[in-house]
Amino acid sequence: MRFRFYRNLTFPPLVNVRQMAYDGDETKIIFSKSESIIKIIFIISINSFIQGGLRLAPILHALAQEQERLSQQERRIADFILSSPSEVVHMGIKELAEQCGTSPATVTRFCKAFHLKGYPDLKVKLSAEIAHTEMQERSGMSSYQDIVANNPLSQIVEAMEANHLASIRDTTSLLDMDRLAQAIRLLCAADRIDLYGVATSSIVAQDFYQKLIRIGKNCTAFADSHMQITSASTLSGRDVAVAISYSGETLETIDALACAKDSGAATISLTSYSSNTLAAMADIPLFASSLEKGMRRGDMASRIAQLHLVDILFMGMNSEQFGQYVPKLEQSYHNVQNYRKSRGGHFQA
Repeated sequence: MRFRFYRNLTFPPLVNVRQMAYDGDETKIIFSKSESIIKIIFIISINSFIQGGLRLAPILHALAQEQERLSQQERRIADFILSSPSEVVHMGIKELAEQCGTSPATVTRFCKAFHLKGYPDLKVKLSAEIAHTEMQERSGMSSYQDIVANNPLSQIVEAMEANHLASIRDTTSLLDMDRLAQAIRLLCAADRIDLYGVATSSIVAQDFYQKLIRIGKNCTAFADSHMQITSASTLSGRDVAVAISYSGETLETIDALACAKDSGAATISLTSYSSNTLAAMADIPLFASSLEKGMRRGDMASRIAQLHLVDILFMGMNSEQFGQYVPKLEQSYHNVQNYRKSRGGHFQA
C-alpha cells in the first residue's frame, strides 16, 4: 500500500523537535525556534513486513504484529493507524476515537499498552517514523532482507550490514531517555545485579556481565532457570534484576523476574517493542527493534539490537560514575594485558 501526502503538522509549543530527528539524521523537517509549527514533507511507502518487502517502522510494525492480542476496540484503532498513519498525526484523540467507534479512554489505554506515555506521544513518534521511513527509502536502506536461497555472497554481506545498521537505528528510535536514565541510575546504585536470559538472550546477558565486572559491580548472569530462581530469591531492595528476552514471553525469564520482584529488587527488562509479559512486569521496560519477528534470520539482528542497548547502558553508567568506574575499567584492562604478556601471549582487547 502506497501513501503520498504533503502536510503541515501542528504540535504544542513544548514538543521537543529533537524527538523528530532520529539520532541526528537529516530529515525533511523545517522548524523555527519561535514557532510551534513543524512542516514535514512526506513521500513514503508503507508495505508489509514480509520477506523482501519494505519494513514498517517500529511502532507500525508492532501494531501489525500484535493485532491478534488486541481487543476488538483496540484492533479497530490499530487498523486505522496502519491504514491512515498520515491522518492520525493530525487528529485529536476525540476525533480518532470517533473514527474508530470507541472512546478517548480506550485510545489512551491502547497507547499505554504499547508503552507510550499517551496519545500525544504516539503522534510525535508516528510522525518521526514516517519521516524517517521516507529518508531511508531515498538512501536505499528500507529493505529488511531475509535469508534467500542461492543468494550471491556479495549480496549476503550487503544485506547483513543493512539489517544490523537498521536494527541499531530502530532501537535508538525506541529509546525513552527518562526510562534509560532511570535504569542507569538504578544500575549504578545497585549493591548487586542479577542478569537473566536464555538461549540467544543468555549471550547478551553474558556480554553485559563481563562488562559490569570490569568496573567492579557485584553481578552474575544466569542461563539456568533453577539458578535464576535461586539467585532471585536472595535479592533485596538494594539490588537490581535485568531480564533479557527478545519475545518478552520466555517463561523461565518471566518466572525469574517475578521472583526478583517479590524479593523487593528493582527490575529492568530488555525486550522487543511489543505488548509482552516481561515488559509489563518490569519497573523499567527498555525496547529493541522488533523488525526481525517472523523472519528466518537466526536471531542475528535482534542480538545486535540487544547488544546495542547493553552498550548504551554500560556507557551511561561509566559517564554517570566516571570517577569511580573508569579507573577500575582501566586497571582491569592493564591487569589482563600484563597477565597475557607474562604468559607469552599477544594481548588483544
